[in-house]
Amino acid sequence: MDDLPTLKTPAVAEPARSGLGVAALQRDIVDNLICLQGRYPEIATPHDWYMALSFAVRDRMMARRVATTHAYVASDAKVACYLSAEFLIGPQLGNNLINLGIESNVRDALQALGLDLDALVAIEEEPGLGNGGLGRLAACYLDSLSTLEIPAIGYGIRYEFGIFDQEIKDGWQVEVTDKWLQKGNPWEILRPDVAFYVNFGGRTESWTDEQGRYCVRWIPAYTVKGVAVDTPTPGFRVNTCNTLRLWKSEAVESFDLQDFNAGDYYEAVHEKVRSETLSKVLYPNDEPEAGKRLRLAQQYFFVSCSLQDMLRLLALKGEPISRFADMFTAQLNDTHPSIAVAELMRLLIDERNVEWDDAWTITRNALAYTNHTLLPEALETWSLPLFQDVLPRLLEIIYEINSRFLDEVRQRFPGDHARLARMSLIDEHGAKRVRMANLATVGSHAVNGVAALHTRLLEQTVLHDFAELWPEKFRNVTNGVTPRRFMMLSNPKLSVLLDETIGEGWATDLTKLRKLEAYADDPAFLDRWRAVKQANKQALAARIKSETGIVVDPTALFDIQVKRIHEYKRQHLNALYIITLYLRLRRDPNLSMTPRCFVFGGKAAPGYWMAKLIIRLINGIAEVVNNDPTVNGRLKVVFFPDFNIKNAHTIYPAADLSEQISTAGKEASGTGNMKFMMNGALTIGTLDGANVEIREEAGEENFFLFGLTESEVERVRREGYHPDNYANSNDELREALDLVASGHFSRGDANMFRPLVDNLRWSDPFLVLADYVSYVARQEDVSHAWQDTKRWTRMSIMNTARSGKFSSDRAIGEYCEHIWNIRPVKIALE
Repeated sequence: MDDLPTLKTPAVAEPARSGLGVAALQRDIVDNLICLQGRYPEIATPHDWYMALSFAVRDRMMARRVATTHAYVASDAKVACYLSAEFLIGPQLGNNLINLGIESNVRDALQALGLDLDALVAIEEEPGLGNGGLGRLAACYLDSLSTLEIPAIGYGIRYEFGIFDQEIKDGWQVEVTDKWLQKGNPWEILRPDVAFYVNFGGRTESWTDEQGRYCVRWIPAYTVKGVAVDTPTPGFRVNTCNTLRLWKSEAVESFDLQDFNAGDYYEAVHEKVRSETLSKVLYPNDEPEAGKRLRLAQQYFFVSCSLQDMLRLLALKGEPISRFADMFTAQLNDTHPSIAVAELMRLLIDERNVEWDDAWTITRNALAYTNHTLLPEALETWSLPLFQDVLPRLLEIIYEINSRFLDEVRQRFPGDHARLARMSLIDEHGAKRVRMANLATVGSHAVNGVAALHTRLLEQTVLHDFAELWPEKFRNVTNGVTPRRFMMLSNPKLSVLLDETIGEGWATDLTKLRKLEAYADDPAFLDRWRAVKQANKQALAARIKSETGIVVDPTALFDIQVKRIHEYKRQHLNALYIITLYLRLRRDPNLSMTPRCFVFGGKAAPGYWMAKLIIRLINGIAEVVNNDPTVNGRLKVVFFPDFNIKNAHTIYPAADLSEQISTAGKEASGTGNMKFMMNGALTIGTLDGANVEIREEAGEENFFLFGLTESEVERVRREGYHPDNYANSNDELREALDLVASGHFSRGDANMFRPLVDNLRWSDPFLVLADYVSYVARQEDVSHAWQDTKRWTRMSIMNTARSGKFSSDRAIGEYCEHIWNIRPVKIALE
């Protein structure tokens, strides 16, 4: 821009920092550019303008945040505290504009400045605060908590570096440091006045005081300071603005002048380096012992800071410690924060002199636990020597909790020593380990699974003994996702169509989408529905070309599987089907076949070799299939790199078919399946996780079901599973496996995929080969349905229309009613 923009002057000047009109927004954006960024329009970069705009939007949130805080302090409201190691909140600008209802005015204000809102929104970095479904769920719940006007705080870690950025080089995943904070984060507010000290290592001392009370003092090896960093989280078109409070680790004393003067420059800053490591990176590689130690320390760090903060807030309200559980409920999002059971006990008995029985009552009434997995490797345990070394006082408390708990079990089940061994908080088999899921279950008043099937299996398998002991503790809360981000923000064309067809209320009451059923046979509406989907597919096709160089046909069936790469999610089953189609075309180039574009996305854990090999296989298939003239463009295979929320905004709305093909009984719930459904994708899936409920809601005629059920999976394993028998009894499956083994998709290297093929033929822990025939047959049904455009469009509409159950608003409502006992608090702006 050549000149400083001329600001529009409204008839009545709106207040600075809070006015929502075009002129006020335009004025404040320029003010922020100059006063906060130290830039002026003639030299400002697009990122400068993005920051200035974001600060202007954040300003509009702050009056709501202050009013929200005042209301909570003044009331007797109970606060939901959501403790999670991850909050995959996604880019904030677009979401905040929608929630505040000012997107149109901001767009006009920027246009007057010669700027494009969409271009500035695209600049924002993906916040590196989460990895997958666990973190996305936590972020959705924060959105719903504010939208439903529920007093809440999210607690986690402010990671300086996220999990990793994924690049694909020569077909392989390459991990790149996620430097999401390198250009600053306009949404966060550093709170150095809210800081707590967290101890590690050392030893304990015990004594009996004058009243005969047993006392313990923890003498740590070192102490770290946790400083609060707040991100305001506004609700949708309400005044509530809750807080995501993340903890940043700092040294208590960051510089030792004596060491420096003595010439030991490294030792002078050693404490700073060690302390700041705690919030340095999301999920360090925990294969080596140092990684395990760091991960345990991270979990304790954020849990201790969070509980200390809750106790601080209780004191500020002038409430006695006995009312802690009346004023706060802490939801443990999986086992990562389960150390809260022991830490809250420590804070009560060691630092506030509460008697054990009273402290235990407070702790159990205040804590609730969400289990997210049945996979044994994901149910965290820690070796006793490691736990003793890092958290000696916490281990003593766990021993005491366990002793009292096992006494209770003995009274209920006398003589059942096997049950005692299974339920103990300490695994005595082999090297002793602390069982964190058991700790969370014993120390919480409620335990929930995240889908109906998952909760049933939880009660029947990994927590069966606890469900027998305390059946009243267990309940199900099926996951949900926010329609504000995953429909309104990511699929604006669909949102406009919905508004014009059924009204605007669906965004806060997703069950209103049922009104769409009345239009499922309306030819004009079907045309508009298809036009929206086609526009979204064209947008994804453009992104695919930009990111990968692959040209895809947006009129083809977009068959999409995006999620973490893991054997139980079975991306390799999908890959085998693609190879089957490819071989059919090679045998008969004139074969009539539904054109398909297969899109994969997701990250493999850095130490998970088989998952990385699956990524390499997908890329190897893409290299061959996309360039084979026999295929003639009828099949395209794409691995979309660096799948995250920002990329998901383009992917979910473009999907025709959603792949939810995990082995039955392995996926706790899934949330991607819900996002696909809301955006009109049809699902091909097993009866696993929330797929069961998705099929129930959509209707079995609008869902492509295949595969063994959970009980059939168990039966096959029990009777003895021999995967090679399946390969040898099906010509197409055998041919596909042989082609992979031959090196056809690895440039002639017959050894590259040998571990993957051998694993499938001789082990196949997730029954890929057992489900292959059923999967291929159901995919044929998909192709036939696609040929009937009217039928497919009607099925698509029905999926969106019947997705209302899967709103995170419904899930949070169930937590409030059945677990937390929390009611909304209306916020009025002063």
